[in-house]
Amino acid sequence: MCGITGFNWQDVSLLNKTLKSIEHRGPDDFGKFQDKNISLGHRRLAIIDLSTSGKQPMSNEDATIWIVFNGEIYNYKELRQELEQKNHKFKSNTDTEVIIHLYEQEGYGCLHKLNGMFAFCIYDSVKKIIFLARDRVGIKPLYYWLNKNRFMFCSEIKGILQNQDIKPEVNLDSVSSFLTFRANTNEESCFKNIYKLMPGNYLIYDLKQSRVVKIKQYWDVHYSEENKSINYYQYQLKNLLLDSVKKRLMSDVPFGAYLSGGVDSGAVVSIMSKFCSKHVETFSVGFENEYDEINEAKFLANNLNTNHHELIIRRDSIKHLPKIIHHLDEPMSDPTSIPIYLLSEYTKKYCTVILTGEGADEVFAGYPQYKFMKMHKYFVNQTPIFARKHLSDAVHLLPQNVLNKGFTYASELGEQGLKRFSNFLNTNDYSKQYLNQVAIFNEQEKKELLMKYNSNQYHAYNLKYFNAPNRSSLINNCLHLDFKENMVDDLLMKIDKNTMAFGIEGRVPFLDYRIIQLASKMPVNLKLRGFTKDKFILRQITKGLIPEQTRHRKKKHFFVPINSWFKDELLQLKEDLLSEHYLKKQGIFNPDYVKKMNKSFNNSRLFYSRQLWSLISFQIWYKLYIENETIKI
Repeated sequence: MCGITGFNWQDVSLLNKTLKSIEHRGPDDFGKFQDKNISLGHRRLAIIDLSTSGKQPMSNEDATIWIVFNGEIYNYKELRQELEQKNHKFKSNTDTEVIIHLYEQEGYGCLHKLNGMFAFCIYDSVKKIIFLARDRVGIKPLYYWLNKNRFMFCSEIKGILQNQDIKPEVNLDSVSSFLTFRANTNEESCFKNIYKLMPGNYLIYDLKQSRVVKIKQYWDVHYSEENKSINYYQYQLKNLLLDSVKKRLMSDVPFGAYLSGGVDSGAVVSIMSKFCSKHVETFSVGFENEYDEINEAKFLANNLNTNHHELIIRRDSIKHLPKIIHHLDEPMSDPTSIPIYLLSEYTKKYCTVILTGEGADEVFAGYPQYKFMKMHKYFVNQTPIFARKHLSDAVHLLPQNVLNKGFTYASELGEQGLKRFSNFLNTNDYSKQYLNQVAIFNEQEKKELLMKYNSNQYHAYNLKYFNAPNRSSLINNCLHLDFKENMVDDLLMKIDKNTMAFGIEGRVPFLDYRIIQLASKMPVNLKLRGFTKDKFILRQITKGLIPEQTRHRKKKHFFVPINSWFKDELLQLKEDLLSEHYLKKQGIFNPDYVKKMNKSFNNSRLFYSRQLWSLISFQIWYKLYIENETIKI
C-alpha cells in the first residue's frame, strides 16, 4: 500500500512537492525516477518484503520498463511460479516485480490475471507509453490531469494540485452527483480537468503524440442468473470467502480487523481466526453516551475470542472534520468518516493492515431500499397512480410488517421524509423510486438548491441501470447502481483515505472479484428472500461461524450526532458558510433553499440535518481547496 505519482516532463521540485503531499500514504520510504520523457515518484508503506529490494520505482532487468504501484496482488506467488517457468528472473520477493514481468509476458492482458486491489503506472521506454490501471472494483484511487501536451497522475488529487499550472475550479456537474450520493460518482472529479481512472479501466498515454490514445474497460460485473441449487451456491460462496480472507492475511506486518458487531465483519473475523495462530486484533468505535454497536461488537469479540480494542470518542471529535475533508480530496458527506478516521489513528498503534466487511451489502442485497423496491413492484405498481394520490391512501397498499418500518423511518425524518416516501409510492419510474429513497437531495430539491441545474444525470441513471436493454431483475439493477456508484466513491474512498491518513492498509475480502462474479449469477431470492430476509445466502453460510444472535441481527446504521452538532459546535460555522452574503458571492447554492431549510428545520430535523451536513462538508472543502483558506471548528 503506497502513494504513486508521475508526469510526462522533468521537474524535480514538483516531484518532491507531490511526494511530500502524499507522505501519509507511504511513511516508510520514497523513491524517484526521471528521464527526458517522464518523472515517477513513489511513497512506500512496507507490507510485503520489508527489505530495500522492495523500493520503488522498480524496473525490469534492462531498465526499459518501470513501475510505481499502490496496492496488493494476492495471487502474486502463483503468478511468479508461472513466470519463473517461462524463464523470468526475479530480484525481490515483491508483488510489484511480478506485475512488471507479467506485463512483459502478457501486455495489457496482465490485468485479467491479477487478483487484488491496485493502482499502478508502467512506463515502457521502448514503446514510449504510460500505462495506468486501476483494480476491477475501484478499491484503490487513481486520478489524472490533462492539459494540451501535459499529463499528470497521482493517488490523491492534492498531489496533482501541487502543479502551479493548475488553478482549482469547481466542476458543477460533479457537485450535483455529490449532492445525490454524498460523494461524487462521476468520472470527472469535483475539480475541472482532473479525472478519475474508473474502476476496471486502464489508460494508455502515448509520449510521442503527447495524448491519451486509449481508455478501455477491461472488467465489469454482469448480472445473469443461473438456476443452480442453493447447496451449490452455498458451497461455492463459503469456499471462496474462506480463500479470500486467507489471501488477505498475506503480510509481513501486524494485521487486524474492524469489527462492527454485524454479520459482515463478524464473518471476516471468524474466518481470520481459523488461519491465525494467535488471537485476532479487533477494533470498534462508538460515541460517548450514545447507543451504537459497541455492545454488539464486544459480544461478538468475546464469542470469537479476539484481542478486542474499543475507542470511545466524544462530541468534540467534530473538530477533526476539516482535516478529514482535506484527506478525502473531493467533497464527501458520509459522517462516519469521523469515527473511521479516529479509529484508524488509534489502530495504527497496533496494526498496519486492517480487514473490513465493506461490500457485502452491495453484493448480497443488505440495504433496506432493496426491500422497498421489491415491495413497490409487487404491490404498489399494480394500483393506478391516481389511486395513490394521497399518502394516507397509498400506504395501505404495502404489507403491514414492511410498511411499519418504512413509514416509521420516513416519519422520523419529519414532513420532508414523509413527502419523499409519498414521492416513492406515487411513481412507477424505477430511477425516481430509488433516488427518492437514497438521495440526500433528490432532483427537485437539487433544482431548487443549485443556481445552475443540469438534469442530464438523472436520465443517465435511469437509462444506465433500469431502462437499458437486456437488464436483469430489478434488485440486480439496484445492486448494480450501488456497486458502481456510491460504493466506490463513498464507502471505498472513505476507507482508503481515512486509513491511509495514518499509513494503514484496508483490505475488503467481500470484494474479491471471484465472489462478485459468483453473486452476479445467483438467483435474486438467494440474496433477498421474500421482502424481509436480506443477505440470505450470506447468513446461511455463516451458521457455525458466528453466534445465532449475530447471524440474525438486522443492519444498523452507525450513529453520528450530526443533529445535535448543528445546535452547538457547528452553529456558527453554519451561519457563516451558509449566510446569504457568502452564498451569493460563491454563486453555487440558492440562498432561498437555505432559508427554506432553516424555516422548516424543526419539522424535519433529521432530514434537513443530512442535507445541512452535505452543504457544510462541501463549504469546508470549498474553503480548503478552492479559496485556499484554513477552517477551524
